[in-house]
Amino acid sequence: MNERRRAATHVIVDDVTSPVLSDDDHHHLARVLRLRDAEIVSVTDGRGSWRVCAWSDGALRSTTDIVREPARAPLGVAFALCKSDKPEIIVQKLTELGVDRIVPFVSMRSVVRWDADKAERNLERWRKVAREAVMQSRQVFVPTIESVVGSVDDLVRRCGAGLAVAEPGGSVVSDGVSMIAVGPEGGFTDEEIASFDASVALPGGVLRAETAAVVAGALLVARR
Repeated sequence: MNERRRAATHVIVDDVTSPVLSDDDHHHLARVLRLRDAEIVSVTDGRGSWRVCAWSDGALRSTTDIVREPARAPLGVAFALCKSDKPEIIVQKLTELGVDRIVPFVSMRSVVRWDADKAERNLERWRKVAREAVMQSRQVFVPTIESVVGSVDDLVRRCGAGLAVAEPGGSVVSDGVSMIAVGPEGGFTDEEIASFDASVALPGGVLRAETAAVVAGALLVARR
């Protein structure tokens, strides 16, 4: 991690064996950051492999061996759709923390409800946000951001064992919890809460939806 932190920037490439920048990333390094020859750039494939390169004549020259981080058990946060740019903030911050799986869903009390086209557009945007957050935070794993789940029942069926709901009075996050579901501003209905096999408590008072999602992610990742 120290080598990645010392690098001038961190970028995602298709293959760390022969790293080639996308057009957008090349423009950013050459025209926005204005890197000089010999400046250090770390690269990752977003699947756990990374290495350090040197910027040379507008291209990347590998300077170290490839490092392959060990596989890790995925940790995730599911969040009920919320208004304005809050979902983007949730995706960005969870990615910075190192959450592996992000699942948006619709709750009975969700104010936001999208048609299929809008959901797909937002999903594409979130994946771009996650990619940018990986590069900013020097992560080497790009999280999986899943399509919007239509109900809590569908969420429970999709996520299965290891899923817990964030509710006051819940238990401390234990090793058996690998994903936490955070409800909308109005909270879950009693019927929805009954769908979950486990509940966990988040610290603090009454949290905003986006704050609760980030806190849930921090609690999970802190166990690593």
